Amino acid sequence: MIKQLNRRTGSGSHTILGDRHASSRLACGIHAILGDKPLIMGILNVTPDSFSDGGKFSGLNEAIQQVELMLSEGVDIIDIGGESTRPGSDSVAAGEQIRRVVPVIEAIRQQLNSDVLISIDTTLSEVAKAALDAGADIINDVSGGREDAAILTLAAQAGVPIILMHSQGMPKTMQDNPHYENVVQEVLDALNVSIEAALKAGVKKEAIAIDPGIGFAKRKQDNIDLLAHLDKLVSTGFPVLLGTSRKRFMGTICDVTEPSELVTATAVTTALGVMAGVQMFRVHDVKENRQAADVAWAIKQSR
Repeated sequence: MIKQLNRRTGSGSHTILGDRHASSRLACGIHAILGDKPLIMGILNVTPDSFSDGGKFSGLNEAIQQVELMLSEGVDIIDIGGESTRPGSDSVAAGEQIRRVVPVIEAIRQQLNSDVLISIDTTLSEVAKAALDAGADIINDVSGGREDAAILTLAAQAGVPIILMHSQGMPKTMQDNPHYENVVQEVLDALNVSIEAALKAGVKKEAIAIDPGIGFAKRKQDNIDLLAHLDKLVSTGFPVLLGTSRKRFMGTICDVTEPSELVTATAVTTALGVMAGVQMFRVHDVKENRQAADVAWAIKQSR
């Protein structure tokens, strides 16, 4: 039976579905991540080379301080990654990813008095397993299960939610020459392939969320088209995660080169996403996007 958790955040009370029995997280899992309000997923890159915050939180103390800040600002999920997936980045071996992420997850669980949900941002089953063992709750796979199909089996066996994102190729070369005739339909078709693979591996339908992969193997107009048709992703019935935070395509619109100057632009896409029915938002800047999501949600409720 799925239980409800009420957690108090900086902007009010949010309900997240899931069983959080501390001693048997893998056995019980979380079989839904839907809440009564949009969820904010805070990005924690414990990497030296991520496009916006590389190296800022690679130390354990710095990482924990950032988690504490995000908690104070109303975050619902902490997304921890040990490999940069920015365009042109090289892959990172499983062992190195584990070395980076596991101590942070363990520290959050041991040092912070918080039941915040933790997702592990990885494409590798070995990393995901180590993260779940350390206390993570959700798998966030930017390859949609394409890079390591065993990650789907792991999600099924552990009974945890998995977020399946759309992309093409590998981060190293994904922006070399992406091309779509109809990006919205092609992304939906590719996500359906990932969904079917997850279901075949034993993942329950209610444990699957999808992500259109804004900025991943997409041209500027592709990203804009996807944002203009988020309702089509929502209409699939699967929870949608939107990750536009500080992405380069918005910089070209705003004539801005520094990712840190795109906080307002990101918050605009969060508000638009809420109005379209998107339920989760992966962001660097929790406070600003929490406010944008909450105001948009209040407006949406008055329709």
